[in-house]
Parts: sequence; structure tokens; C-alpha cells
Amino acid sequence: MLPFERSIVEVGGHQMHVMESGRGVPVLCMHGNPTWGFLYRKVAMALIDQPVRVIMPDLIGLGFSDHPADPAVHTLEHHMTWMGKLIDAMGLENVTLVVQDWGGPIGIGAFMDRSDRLSGLVVLNTILSEPREGFRPTLFHRFGRMPVVSDIAFRVFGFPQVRLSMAQSDRSSIEGVVSKAYRYPLRSRRTNQAPLALTRMVPDSMGHPSVEPLRRIGQFVREYEGPAEIVWGDRDPVLGRVRNHIARMLPDAAVTRTGAGHFLQEEVPDEIAAAIQRVALV
Repeated sequence: MLPFERSIVEVGGHQMHVMESGRGVPVLCMHGNPTWGFLYRKVAMALIDQPVRVIMPDLIGLGFSDHPADPAVHTLEHHMTWMGKLIDAMGLENVTLVVQDWGGPIGIGAFMDRSDRLSGLVVLNTILSEPREGFRPTLFHRFGRMPVVSDIAFRVFGFPQVRLSMAQSDRSSIEGVVSKAYRYPLRSRRTNQAPLALTRMVPDSMGHPSVEPLRRIGQFVREYEGPAEIVWGDRDPVLGRVRNHIARMLPDAAVTRTGAGHFLQEEVPDEIAAAIQRVALV
């Protein structure tokens, strides 16, 4: 049982599950694929004595938010809209945004029309801009495009949530009951549409529908002038090499390099909590 307040918020026809901890400056923590707000529990506990309100929503399709049956609803624009509606419904102001994986573009995208509410940014392993011309998708994302095989792996065998430890530096950081907690909300084929849909939401060409919103997000980040820090897991097999690109986008942001993997909240929560304090409590 997690020691957090839980609520359900209506966001454009869907219900979003939200966990909260503490009181004070709002810190909105955005996860990605295929996790849920549970990913930030160690970070929230590390901040328990600080004057911050840690808000941990589950993306639509993941965790204990609604799981739409139609995979076509999973577009970057839709997720940005849903997250924007959460920000509005909760009346969030003076927000420090913490982002990882798909939570980066989705979270930043939600604030593009609410920039006056964004006061600080903590960036973990994510992408925040469109790909370069001539790019090649990662092996993981190429696999997600393979007909039939990827559908069987994701929908029948529960990939990648059954193998999250493979993306970690310390593979023991996601095992046992922790691994089960990530698998549980997606245990049924009736509820596990999102992992494959979100994988296919990653561009495989410059004509992909995610490219244009990613371009706008990249411009927003490059023009952002508020306080920001970067905490990075260098041993992330998916996004580890993206650190320098993110650092160039936020040239004034301090960078904390760690030996963590993709889900660095499981491995270095204290380093993330320290960055949040420095950004949110300035």
C-alpha cells in the first residue's frame, strides 16, 4: 500500500489516476512507457520533509488511469491535451515539472499553452525535440514496428513491462514485488494496448505525426529561461547517449551524471530529489 493520497481526475472524456504526497510548491512528476506514477515513489519519499506537493499522475492507457480499447487514440497531441486538462482541473500554478521518457514531450507539450504556470524544470532521461533528418530508430522501436511479432510480444507476453530490469544498470532495482507492481495494471490483454501504441508513437520517419509537435516542443525548450537541472542515467541503453543533446538545449542547466539506467528513479532517487529541491525551492 503506497502512503500517498489518490484521486481520479476527468480529462477530456477519460479518467486519470493521480497520487500526491506532501504540501507546498507543486512538483508534477511525469513518467513514460510502460510505467506509472509508482515510478516516483522513492523520489516522493525523499522529499517528504520538504515544502513540496509531489503530484504523480498515470498517463492515459497506463497505470490505473483509463485504458482506451482503441490504440489509435494514443497520439502525442492527445496525450498533451489530456495532461493540459489535468493541470487545469487541478488548478496548478508555479509548477516544477519533472520529466522522463514520454513524460518529457507530453509534460512540456501540456505547458506550451500554459507557460506562465511553469516555474522550473527537472529533466531525466527523455527526448525533447524532433529527430534529425536521416535518423534511424533504436532497435527497440524498430522491433515495435514489426507486424505480428511485435503485437504478440507486447499484447500476449507483456513486453516490455516484463523485462524492465533489462534497461537498468542495477537489474535488481526492478525485481520481485517492484516488477510485479509495474506489470499488474497491464496484466490483461483488455488493458495493455498502450505500451505498443506508445512505442509506435515514436517517430520512424520525418513524416510521422509525432514529428511536428516534437518540433514545437523543442523550440519551447530552447526558449525556456527558467531554472532547470538535468539528472541523467548514462547507462540507459535506450536514451543514454541523448544527454549531450539535452544539455545543449538547456545550456544553463546543471547536469548530474549518474551510472543509472533508463528508469533512474529506481536507482538514484536521492539525486533526483536534490535537483528538485534546488529548482523548486529557489
